[in-house]
Parts: sequence; structure tokens; C-alpha cells
Amino acid sequence: MNPSYFVDPDITLASTIASEFYRDPGSFMLARQRVFARSWQWIGDLDELAAPGSLAPRELLAGHLDEPLLLARDAAGALRCLSNVCTHRGNLLVKAPCRAEQIRCGYHSRRFDLSGRMTFMPEFEQAKNFPAVSDDLPRVPFGQFGGQAFAGIAPAMPFEDCFGPIAERLAWLPLQSFRHAPARDRDFEVSAHWALYVENYLEGLHIPFLHPALNQVLDMHNYRYELQRYSNLQLALAKPGELAFEPPPGSAEHGQRVAAYYYWVFPNLMLNFYPWGLSLNLVQPLAIDRTRVSFRSYVWDAGKLDSGAGSGLDQVELEDEAAVEAVQRGVRSHWYRSGRYSPTREQGVHHFHRLLCEFMARA
Repeated sequence: MNPSYFVDPDITLASTIASEFYRDPGSFMLARQRVFARSWQWIGDLDELAAPGSLAPRELLAGHLDEPLLLARDAAGALRCLSNVCTHRGNLLVKAPCRAEQIRCGYHSRRFDLSGRMTFMPEFEQAKNFPAVSDDLPRVPFGQFGGQAFAGIAPAMPFEDCFGPIAERLAWLPLQSFRHAPARDRDFEVSAHWALYVENYLEGLHIPFLHPALNQVLDMHNYRYELQRYSNLQLALAKPGELAFEPPPGSAEHGQRVAAYYYWVFPNLMLNFYPWGLSLNLVQPLAIDRTRVSFRSYVWDAGKLDSGAGSGLDQVELEDEAAVEAVQRGVRSHWYRSGRYSPTREQGVHHFHRLLCEFMARA
């Protein structure tokens, strides 16, 4: 039987989620279905899908959900997310980005149009009640934000509930002009539970103690937290003289110098907006004590890459990993069950834990 979890909604009274959550194999597997299969997951950018007839295979949360998907833009320009599994015998359909007028299975030549409708299958003339709707490729829930693609198996919330507040807040940023910089991509493997990595991201309490270089450029006295239903923002203002956004009139931060907008979207996505562009981080569970974190950079102003809060990201990551891996060892202790939250600095962690309890309780 999987344990139940509870976190008091009053952060001034609450204790953190029970340490059993990080140790129990049943809870790890249950989160796969109740948290990750019911949330929106990043499946890459849309750069290679600009032209009609473009096809691009994607993997939904590789290493955990491992669901093969296919992005397809038809001749009219409509973009869809489809299952990338043939409805005949389960073969993978498209294995590399390409241009095509149809989707053809290389195993038995079943064919589909770019909307996913099955159009041809050899040697099925005597099959009764064929074709049926089940022979078409399933359409997968799909959303777009800032040139990025997202999909889900059965999202428990509308896409807009996750990304609408971010799009509204940053409407003044030309996100469609941000360009992927593959040379700056990084993948890190962390010997820790995925949720411990997320928790570390969600609080600024550790910054003065763990990140000396980052602490030099941020105004921690005015570091702020804002909670949305399925996302939250850590707004980091810059110290005088440090590189910063200067948001235009009409924006929420007009007149302030913003070093970074640190956005988290439940359960495992970080969108870090710096004056140079976007550092997108995806947290991918591999095992109960092993996590892959993928960093992808989308550059807006390359001249600002090595300055301010958005510089030295590799060093910050290594500092975070050391702390998270130490916590992973600590939560296995017989004497540790839970701790308390800082009401001023750990609202994001409390928010995350409350969402975890909510989703884990859903049958």
C-alpha cells in the first residue's frame, strides 16, 4: 500500500512532505501516473517544424514516461501532436525529422495523412468493420508557448492555467525571436530524487550560502515570490551596476531592474529568463535516487551571455548538485521525517509539496 501525504495549507504551521516520499518505491511509481502523466511536459522547440509537411518525432519525458510522439504540420499549416506508434502492430513510424506528404509505416506500409487519419493498408480487403476510428493515430493534448512545444498523456489542467500567467507577465519579451544555441546545451545526472532537485530550485534561502558569485549580483533583500495555481515566480532584482532587464511602461516591473525571472511550472520545468535570453531546465526522473536535468539555451542578446545572474550557470549547477545529493543521503536517515518551512523564503517549496499531495491523492 502506498502511504498518504499531507502538508498543512498554512505555511506558518506546516511541516515538509514526509521523507518517506523520497524513499518509497511505490510512491515513485505512483507519481509517474498521478503527477507526470497528468501534467504538461516540454517536448522541445518548434524550429524544425516551420514548413508545411514537416514531421518531427519527440519523446515524452524520456527515461520515465517514454511515450513516442510525433509533431506534424499539414499542408494548410496546422500543427498537431500525434502518437508516433502505428495502430497496426505498434511499430514506431517516424524516426528522424523529415518532410513528407503522408506518414508511412516502414513495417507493413500502413499510411496516414498528416492529421493522423489512416488512408491505406494493404491486404486488409477482407477485414470486417475496417477501418475504424481506432485505426487513426491518436491525437495527443498539445500546447505552445514562446516557440516551445508541450504535450501530456492526460493533463489534469488546461494548458492556459500553467502558461497563461507567464505569457501575460512577459508579453513584452519577443520570445519568438529567441534562438536555440546547441553549443550551450548541457545534461547533468544527479544522484538524488527528482523532487529534491525541484525543491532546491524553488527557494532563494540557500543562495547566500551556496552560490557566492550569484549572490554578488542579486538584491536578496528584495527577492520576491509569487504563486500561481500550477506555477510560481521567483523575481530576482539586480544590485546596482549589475546587468538587468529594464521592463517597458505597462509591464509589472516597469521602473525596476530585474536580474532574472525564475519561473517554475509543475512539476518539473524551470524557465529562467535572463537579459541574454532563456535557460530552460527539464527535470527527468530516471530512478528513485537518480535524475537527469537538461539545460537548453535560447539566446536573444548574445552580447549579454557572460554577465549578470545568467552567467556561470554550470558552476551554479554544480553547487546545487552537491547540496541536493547531500540531502538525498540525509532524507534516508532513520531520524529524519520532515522539517519546517521558512514563511518568507520557502513559499515555493510549500506550494510544490501541496501540489504533490493533491496529485498523489487523486485516483
